Amino acid sequence: MSDLKEALRMGMRRLAAGVCVISTQANGERYAMTASSVTSLSDDPASLLVCVNQQASMQPVLCLGQPFVINILSSSQEDISNLCAGQEGQGRFSLGNWGETDEQIPYLHDAQANFFCRVDNDNYCYGTHQIVIGRLERVITADVAVDPLIYLDGSYRRLAN
Repeated sequence: MSDLKEALRMGMRRLAAGVCVISTQANGERYAMTASSVTSLSDDPASLLVCVNQQASMQPVLCLGQPFVINILSSSQEDISNLCAGQEGQGRFSLGNWGETDEQIPYLHDAQANFFCRVDNDNYCYGTHQIVIGRLERVITADVAVDPLIYLDGSYRRLAN
């Protein structure tokens, strides 16, 4: 590993990130993956940016332009994050309060927020990752206290209130 690559990793451990699960479906098969590389891109048009490792099973599905949901996890959903980061296939849906949109896109009913997106424009490859722009179609915000799951310095954290 190059010194610059290691320096990047060590530096990024100091940047807190909200933990999300990205979910979609294609040909009747559901997909979910944990992601911390999610950010708002623009409010006009309303859009978000997601970076997906090209080795992820979901990556080719997003390249097809499938609609997807960004589910912001609450601090009580660490087990869902771990499951969607490690388990394969449909096992990723064995925990959580999952529902489906009219298009059968799975989403977590009890997430802090759900961003329903459609892949917009071209996907961009950069290094090991695919950069996906999601044009926002709908948002559900939970009617609960703001309490997101945070990832910092290699472990999960909670906001101190």
